[in-house]
Amino acid sequence: MEEKKLFSCLKEYFGYDSFRPLQKKIIDSVFEGKDNLVIMPTGGGKSICFQLPAILLPKITLVISPLIALMKDQVDGLVANGIPAAFLNSSQTAAEQQEIFQHIDDNQLKLLYVAPESLQVIDRFLSDGKVSLIAIDEAHCISSWGHDFRPAYTQLGYLKNRFPTTPLIALTATADKATRKDICDQLNIPAAKKHIASFDRKNLSLEVRPGTKRLEQILQFLEPRKNESGIIYCLSRKNTEDVTSKLKANGFKAEAYHAGLSHKERTKIQDNFINDKKQIICATIAFGMGIDKSNIRWVIHYNMPKNLEGYYQEIGRSGRDGLPSDTILFHSYADVVMLQKFAETSGNSGVQLAKLERMKQYSEALTCRRKILLSYFGELKQEDCGNCDICRNPPVFFDGTLIAQKALSCIYRLKGEEPITTVIDVLRGAQNESVLEKNYQALKTYGVGKEISWHNWQQYIIQLINLGFVEIAFHKHNRLQLTAFAKDVLFDGGKLQLAKNPDLKEIREKEVKSVRKKDNSLFEQLRQLRLKLAKEEGIPAYLIFNDATLKEMEKERPMTDEDFIEINGVGRKKMQDYGYQFIKEIIAFNKEKRVTKKVTRGNTHKITLEFYNEGLSVEEIAQKRGLSGTTIYSHLAKLYADGEKIDLNKFVSKADLLAVKKAKIELEYTEALKPYYEHFEEAIDYWTIRLALTILEKEE
Repeated sequence: MEEKKLFSCLKEYFGYDSFRPLQKKIIDSVFEGKDNLVIMPTGGGKSICFQLPAILLPKITLVISPLIALMKDQVDGLVANGIPAAFLNSSQTAAEQQEIFQHIDDNQLKLLYVAPESLQVIDRFLSDGKVSLIAIDEAHCISSWGHDFRPAYTQLGYLKNRFPTTPLIALTATADKATRKDICDQLNIPAAKKHIASFDRKNLSLEVRPGTKRLEQILQFLEPRKNESGIIYCLSRKNTEDVTSKLKANGFKAEAYHAGLSHKERTKIQDNFINDKKQIICATIAFGMGIDKSNIRWVIHYNMPKNLEGYYQEIGRSGRDGLPSDTILFHSYADVVMLQKFAETSGNSGVQLAKLERMKQYSEALTCRRKILLSYFGELKQEDCGNCDICRNPPVFFDGTLIAQKALSCIYRLKGEEPITTVIDVLRGAQNESVLEKNYQALKTYGVGKEISWHNWQQYIIQLINLGFVEIAFHKHNRLQLTAFAKDVLFDGGKLQLAKNPDLKEIREKEVKSVRKKDNSLFEQLRQLRLKLAKEEGIPAYLIFNDATLKEMEKERPMTDEDFIEINGVGRKKMQDYGYQFIKEIIAFNKEKRVTKKVTRGNTHKITLEFYNEGLSVEEIAQKRGLSGTTIYSHLAKLYADGEKIDLNKFVSKADLLAVKKAKIELEYTEALKPYYEHFEEAIDYWTIRLALTILEKEE
C-alpha cells in the first residue's frame, strides 16, 4: 500500500499525523496478506492495526469480539470518524439484522463486528473473496492458559479453513509465551508474524497499599479527584455493593456492576459510565473489557487480582489518552488465601497457582514495580521508572534483627499453630478472647512488641515471609510457621535488615498537595463544550475528542480550520462536525482572558526556517523537531507568506496548482480548506491545497 495514502487515511479518519510503535509494520504485513498475532497493551493502539486497513481494503473486514458492549463502543467510535461499520449480535431484532445483511450484500460496510456465537448466522452471506480481513479481538479468550477463557472462542479455529486466502489478525493486550502459542495453534495460524509491543505504559502511576482501612484510603484518594472517572475492581458482589454504598453516602456518583444484575441493568450502568452520567464503577472483573473510554483517570483494585495478565489489562483501562493516570492495588493475605482456593479448584490449578505467586511477589516487592511487571512480559528495563510508589518513596533499611527475633520467637512459642493476626496480638499484649482463652498471656513473648503498631508489625512479618524466615501454611488455616533459615537469626547470631514502613499519613498529604486543582482553564471550558455536544448527540464525550486532544488545543490555541486540523486526534470529519464550535470557544476564551496567540509560534517557525536553509527535507525537519510533516508544511507556508525565501513550488505539482487555481474561482475564493477537499473528492490532500493557496495568494 502506498505510504502517502496510509498517512492520509490515518489523519483523515483518526486525526493522527504519525503511527505509534509497530502499527505501520503490522498494517504493512496485513496488506502483504500475512497472518499476524499482535500483543499490544491496552491504550497502545491495537484497533487501528485492523481498522485502517479495513478502510482501504476492497471488501468487508470481519471483527470477532466477545462482548456486546465492546462492539457497540467500537462501532460508535468508527461511525463518529466517518467509517461505515456495524455490529451483529443477539441483542438485535430480526429487522435490524436483516438491514445489516442487506448492507453486506451491497458491499456498503467496511467493518462488521460479530460475536463468536453469531458467526453461523452470517456464514451464508460470506465466501472466500468477499472478506478482505478477519480480526479476532481479545484473542486471549481462546486460550485456557490465559486469564479470561471463553468457551465460545474455541470454535474460531475453523475460520482459517473457511477463508484460506484471507489474512487473519489476532489481537490481545496481554499474553505470556504459553498463551501466545496456544492462540496461534487454536486459530490455525502457526506461521503468523508475532508483533509484541512494549508493555511500558509510562503515564500509569503504579502503587500498592496494605489492605487495611481500604474505604477510608479510597475516600482520601478521591477527595481531590471529584470530577474524574475511575473503576474500582472487587472480587465479590458484596464488596462492589458495600463500596458503592459508602461512596454514594459521601457524594460520589457511583454504581455497582456484577453478574447478579440483569443484562438490562448492566447495560444501563455501563452506558451511564461511558456517557459520564456516573463517575465511578465498582465492579467485578467482568467489567471493562474492550471499553474505549479514554478519560478514565484512575483504577483501584480493592482486592488482589489472580494474575499479572488480568491486573495489567485492568489498570490499562485508565489513561488510554496518554495523560497521567493513577493505579492503586490493595494487598492482603486474606485475598491471597481466597484466590488460592479459587485456583486449587480450577482446571489447570498448577498454572493458576504459579501465576498467583507471581502476583503476590509483585505486590510485596521493595524494588521498582514497573521493572517486575515488564520482566513478567519478557521486557527488560534497566533503570527504575520513577513513577511507582517504591521509586517515589524508596524504602529505608535498618537493622531489624531485634524485631525479627521477637516475631520469630513468638511464632516458635506459639508452636506454629496461629495465623498472623494472633501472632501480632500476642506481640502487642492484646487482651482479647483469642489470646486469653488459650492463656497466651503467660508466654515470654507476650507484650514484647507493644511499642510497635499493629500495622507496622503486619508489614514487618510480611517482610520476614518474603525473606524466607517464615512461611504460611495455607492448608492449615494460614498458620505462621518457621523455616529452616529462622534458626540463624534466633539462635546463631544472624543479622538482617528490614525496610522501614512508610508514613502513610505523610505520603497521603503530599499526594493531595500534588493533585492539581481545577480552575476556569481553557481545558475545562473545552471539556464542558464537549460534554454539551455529546449530550445533544447522545454519544460518549470521548468519542468527540479525548482529553489529550483537548489538552493540545489548550496549548496550541488553534483559531483557523488549517490550525485546528493539525491537532492530534482531529480528522477531516471531526473538523467538519465540531471545528467551528471549538474554534469559537477558543477565540472567546482568549478575548475574555486577554490571551494573545502564543509568541512561541514565531520562534518555532524560525527553527524550521533554519533547518530548511540547511537543506534538510520536510521529513528530516519533522524527525529532528519531533513534529508531524503536516506541521512543518504549515510552517513553510507561513514563512513563505511572510516573505521568506521558501520554494513552495517544489512541494506542489503544476497540475495540482492549476487545479486549485481553477477551483478557487469556482468556489468563489473561499479561504476554508474543507470545500476544496470535497471539490477534489479527496484526491488532493489538505496540506497540498494549503500550500497551493499560499502560492496563489502571493501571486495575486
